[in-house]
Amino acid sequence: MLSGPLLTAEEFLDRRFSLPESGQWAELHAGEVHLFQPPDLDYGNAVLNLSKIFADYVQRHQHGYPCFDLGLQMETAPDTILFPAACYFLEGKRFTETDKAITETIPPLVIELASTSDRKQVMLRRIENYLAWGVQEVWVIEPSVQLVTAINPQTGEINFQEGDQLISNQLLPDFQCDVEELFVEPSWWNAM
Repeated sequence: MLSGPLLTAEEFLDRRFSLPESGQWAELHAGEVHLFQPPDLDYGNAVLNLSKIFADYVQRHQHGYPCFDLGLQMETAPDTILFPAACYFLEGKRFTETDKAITETIPPLVIELASTSDRKQVMLRRIENYLAWGVQEVWVIEPSVQLVTAINPQTGEINFQEGDQLISNQLLPDFQCDVEELFVEPSWWNAM
C-alpha cells in the first residue's frame, strides 16, 4: 500500500501513470493505492494466448466480447477498483466497455492470473469479492502449474489442466480450448 490521503476513482486514474511501472500493476483498495509485484513473462504469454482464443471465439460465434486491462469499480466512497487480467461481457452494445479505463458494469466472467506470490495470497478474497459483486464465474489461471480453475456458485469449482478442454457452457456456449493453448510460447518468442 502507498500511504497518503484516500483517493477517488478519478484521482487514482489521474495519478495512475505516475506510479511505479506506470501504474500497470496498481489498484485502488478502499481509496488506498495497492501495488502488486510485476509478473513474469508467463503472465504476458497467457494473456496474449487468451486474447487470441477469445478473438477466435468472438469471430466464430458473435457472442459477447472480452476486455483486457479494464478496471472494475466495485465499491464507491471509498472507491475500490480491481484490474483482473481480463473480463468478458455478454450484454449491451458490442465493445461498449472496451475503450473505458474503468467500469461499474458487472461482467459475467472475470479472468485472474495467479502469477505472483502477492496475487496468490489475496486470490481467494478477490474471488469472493467478484462473486459477491455479481460476477457469475471466475477463472483463475496459474501459469506456473498450467492450471485453470473455474469458480461458479452454481456448478462449484472445476480444475482444468493439461489434456483438458476449458469450457464454460453456461456463459460461453460452444467455447472450448485446450488448456495447453493458454501456455504455449509464440513461435516468434524464441526467434529473437
